[in-house]
Formats: sequence, C-alpha cells, structure tokens
Amino acid sequence: MKKLLLVSALICSPAAMAHNDNDSAISFSNDECNVEFKNDVRIKPNELEIFTANNKTMQFNTHGDLTVNGEFVALNSSQREALNKYSDSLRTQLPEVANIALEGVKIAGVALEEVGNAFNIDGLDNMSELMDDIKIEVENTFYQQGTFVMGQQSFNQFGENFEQQFEQQIETAVMQSMGSILVALGSELLGSGGDMDAFEQRMENMGAQIEEKVELHASALEERANSLCGNFADIAKQEEQLVMQLPELKGYQLFSFKQN
Repeated sequence: MKKLLLVSALICSPAAMAHNDNDSAISFSNDECNVEFKNDVRIKPNELEIFTANNKTMQFNTHGDLTVNGEFVALNSSQREALNKYSDSLRTQLPEVANIALEGVKIAGVALEEVGNAFNIDGLDNMSELMDDIKIEVENTFYQQGTFVMGQQSFNQFGENFEQQFEQQIETAVMQSMGSILVALGSELLGSGGDMDAFEQRMENMGAQIEEKVELHASALEERANSLCGNFADIAKQEEQLVMQLPELKGYQLFSFKQN
C-alpha cells in the first residue's frame, strides 16, 4: 500500500492514508476519521464478494442471495434491504480509491511536463514512459478481468510488483534525466551572464510557476482523498449496524475504527 500511495494521489495528501508496517491493516487516517481496511473485496457486475486472510468468503449477489463461507443464509426483507444498501455503498465509494490513485499518477506526469517545458528539456522521455507503466500497474491492481479488486492482498501484490519492476527503473530513469537537467541549469546560468542572484531569482520564479500549476490539481485531489476517508468511516458504521442485524457477517467487515 505504501508504494501505491507513493506514486498516487496520496503523495499530495500524506495525512489522508497511511500504512503501519507493524500492522497488517491498511489505515485511512486524518483528524476527522480513523479507520482500518481489514479484508479484501471483489466487486463483479452481479456479485459482491468479501474474503478474509484465511480465505473465508461472504458473497451477496444482485438477486439478494447471501452465502457465508459456502453456506446459504436466509434473509428477511429488512436484512436484504440493508445488504443492498451496503453493496451500493461499496460499489460507489471503493472505485474512487482507484480514481484518486490514477489521477495522482497523472499529476506526477503534469509536474514532469512542466519541468521539461520550463527548462526546454527533451530528455525526460524515460520518466514519462515510466509513469505510463506505473499507471498501467495501478489499473491492473484494481481492475482484474472485469472485476474491481481492493484490499490488503492486492496492495501487497502491488508492492511486490513495484519492487521487482519499477524501483530500479526509477533510479535509472532519474540518473539518465539528471544529465539533461544539469545541462539545462548550466544554460540558464550562462543566460544570466554568470549573475548568481539573477539565476537564483529565475529558478525561484520557475519553481513558483510549476508549483502553482501542480498545486491546483493536488489540492483538489487532497480534498477528494479526505472526503473518501470520511465516507469509509460512514461505511464502517454501516457495517457495525449490519452485523447487529446479521451476526453471520461478523469477521467479514471491510473496515473497523482504529484503536488508539
């Protein structure tokens, strides 16, 4: 999860999500909400499936049928209505995580483009291509064969793939781009006639312009991430009420409130 956030929108909102290396749960934390993502979920067009770390499953389909660990559970109308509302909440809110992550990768690409334009650098192609590859990896993490997948296991898989495929590529791309950046900086210094004060001022102005353009996108994304955190807290409360109605669902909740 940590690596996904590093390359996603949440680099713009470090308080919106966090991962505790000493805990197996994913945490969404800020001053207004504090919840943990415990289990995994698969959302198919006709079925919602939640599965635990020890491979126990809960399945609820669009026909209103509930199966818990292979056993059919009879529902009354009130229970079925509550499950339908819960299913709708997950189908609406969870894909927003993927949307935010993909938008974050896009913002990183905008930042690279702005740097390239500011210094008239053509040597950032490797970084741009790498961001495209990361975007595909993020998409593949959440969307698998027509199914939306989210949870601890999928984030762990992303982390492993990131380490294997991208960390060395990022280091290499950065090193290759540094040459172009240094040449551009040298040209800017020469253009300032060796006047360090003028050069420094020009760099500050460029930096401010780039930051302003990127910050417009990043601030909006940060608001979305914070709002999502609050929505997940609402779902956690919804799950608490659902378990009271259906004790068979205990242990299959996606979220819980983090204990301080």
